[in-house]
Amino acid sequence: METKEIKNDLLGERYYKIDHTSGLKIYVFPKENYSSTYAVFGTRYGSIDTAFRKSGEEKYTEVPEGIAHFLEHKLFESEELDAFERFAKTGASANAYTSFDKTCYLFSCSGNFNQNLEILLDFVRHPYFTQKTVEKEQGIIGQEIRMYRDVPDWRVLFNLLCAMYKNHPVRIDIAGTEASIAEISADLLYKCYDDFYNLGNMALAIAGNVNVEEVIEIADRLLTEDEPFSVDRKVFEEEKEVVTDYVEEKLSVASPIFSLGFKEMLSNPERTLKEELLGNIILEAIAGNTSDLYSELIDAELINPTFSTEYFTGFGYSSMIFSGESCDPKKTSEIIKDKIRCFKETGIGSEDFERARKKLYGREIMSYNDVDELANNLIAADFMNEGLFDEFETLKILTCDEANEFLKEILDERYSSLSVILPA
Repeated sequence: METKEIKNDLLGERYYKIDHTSGLKIYVFPKENYSSTYAVFGTRYGSIDTAFRKSGEEKYTEVPEGIAHFLEHKLFESEELDAFERFAKTGASANAYTSFDKTCYLFSCSGNFNQNLEILLDFVRHPYFTQKTVEKEQGIIGQEIRMYRDVPDWRVLFNLLCAMYKNHPVRIDIAGTEASIAEISADLLYKCYDDFYNLGNMALAIAGNVNVEEVIEIADRLLTEDEPFSVDRKVFEEEKEVVTDYVEEKLSVASPIFSLGFKEMLSNPERTLKEELLGNIILEAIAGNTSDLYSELIDAELINPTFSTEYFTGFGYSSMIFSGESCDPKKTSEIIKDKIRCFKETGIGSEDFERARKKLYGREIMSYNDVDELANNLIAADFMNEGLFDEFETLKILTCDEANEFLKEILDERYSSLSVILPA
């Protein structure tokens, strides 16, 4: 086992990376004078992992859509008390989430940290599935899937993803469909658990009022070494063209909402950290709340402060998304495209670039004051094979020329789609 202190003198911050003998990467970020502690135990396993191959296997295993999310729900159960009941006795607040590319289990507490960490490591490491409990959960998650059909912000995003992507599973709801979860069995859950919940595929991050030696002692006591192996995600072939450039749905909303997406083709399965940061700077320069475009749309009453942008990128997919409420989504979309054309012709000016870069730089510095964000960022950095301070250091050295070179590759309106939710 190796424990390494990683520090950044400019930030005045430090954390510890522990390569545990079990194969688990553990990150501990002590914060002096903080009363609370936040812990996240995550695995590189999300909703896009519908086809995967364990090292040594020739063929990909295909599993039902939504099984990663289903597995997340089931892990909280046991033959005795479920994990939520155990955390309630210690006063901790516990939760979990499944995203497109990872599943994380977490708790926050202001006391009983050691006991809470033991509960977290114990229930995630000891799955309990039976066919009877699986069938019960199918009904519960089926209700959840039906409920999200009526959530406008959720529908406008997944309608957009279906409009842009033909083959990639990012187009499928994270919870799957009622038909897909009906195919899930206890045996299939154990198969996915054994392949993805291997400690070599996981990471544990803790931030706040925490002692490194205590974390190591608990890990030594509770974690046994897993057989080392890797799991390959399937790279789905995706066409350059979008499926359709426009999709709409009617739901119970007071005013229309929209998501405008620009699909990108990837030469590698994932964007680099530098590309992601350049993309976010470009979005901020073009459409941030201090940009000319934002002011123009606000003054014309075409958007309100709900307007936002996102560089939506992960394994095998990448797109830039502009979203918000608008009385005229199509007109708003055309104005955004016009502004993008101008930027592509003239380039991003040095003042706009610096304004955007400094805003992201300041946001990065502020993130070190939030233990929740710190722990989640440590997990995200590990899963990208990066260090926590890499984003801060990269932001310092990015240039306007690099942003303009990257701008030439992205935001091609020929590969854009507009998703709209209209009032029913």
